[in-house]
Amino acid sequence: MPVEGKWLAAFVEVLQRCGVQRGDACAVLAETQSRPLLVELASLALQQLGARAFTLTVPTPPLSTPVPVRSTGASGALGGQAAAVEALARCALVVDCTVEGLQHAAELPAVLAGGARVLVVSNEHPEILERCLPQAEDEARVRDAMRRLKAARRMTVSSRAGTELTVDLAGARIGGVWGFTSKPGTLTHWPGGLVLAFPAHRCVNGTLALDRGDVNLTFKRYLESPVRFVIADDHVVEVVGDSVDAELMRSQFAAWGDRSACAVSHVGWGLNRRARWDAMAFYDKADFNGTELRAFAGNFLYSTGANEVAGRHTPGHFDLPLRACTVELDGQAVVRDGLLLD
Repeated sequence: MPVEGKWLAAFVEVLQRCGVQRGDACAVLAETQSRPLLVELASLALQQLGARAFTLTVPTPPLSTPVPVRSTGASGALGGQAAAVEALARCALVVDCTVEGLQHAAELPAVLAGGARVLVVSNEHPEILERCLPQAEDEARVRDAMRRLKAARRMTVSSRAGTELTVDLAGARIGGVWGFTSKPGTLTHWPGGLVLAFPAHRCVNGTLALDRGDVNLTFKRYLESPVRFVIADDHVVEVVGDSVDAELMRSQFAAWGDRSACAVSHVGWGLNRRARWDAMAFYDKADFNGTELRAFAGNFLYSTGANEVAGRHTPGHFDLPLRACTVELDGQAVVRDGLLLD
């Protein structure tokens, strides 16, 4: 696929929003299975801005899990290579083009501790990045949502499909992403536009009802039949349903042999009005990573898997954006029936 001028312009704009200056030392981090077009666009954009740019390519590691792993945000590509981590930590900006992304990678704290800022470019067709190009006003919207989430004691989520979920926010770690960052020692990802809480241990209970048209991003699949999770002390203790959707989820959970794979990773909601729920229908699975669907405005995002705040570590991961939910913070709605409330 050739480089398109419009895609290069989009990369230049995002890198400018990340504060790239002429003469900055910047790295493009890639692995052998990275999408070549994204690596090329990132490199060309950095050169156009006058940065002192280089590309660091590491081997994609061998598979080490019992099932395929997709869209976890926990790249293992660096593999603890101290020299590579040191090189990245000394950069002003790292453009992360690894397949899974560094969001939850073991090496990320060391990279950020050096003062580098990291832009994770989601591993998907650049047309998706073009449509979800971050804007300056996105930062204020996400920061406002983060403030509200940090100030809240309890999140409740309900829906006509049957969701009745409570999240105790005491001790939760709050995060938000708007698609660019100019602050040293921080990470963002593109597309962006969501706010998240990583709850502490034993803080999530109730029922999560996934309805037709809700999304299983690990499988890159719209649900065709309702599936219900019974959740006790953070863990999915029962997957209710007799459909293929339910069977696939039960099979995935069971494959890990690890209760942490069935526990909550993070909860939050989408804020990006340019992101679309129906976008997955237009792309082949290989061209779609699903970051856009995590961020579409008004979705409630429930995720299972690793949660450092609760002391749980696992490569098992589900990202499940739900539509038509009402999300309340201490009784005040921020999303009502899937509609984002400003």
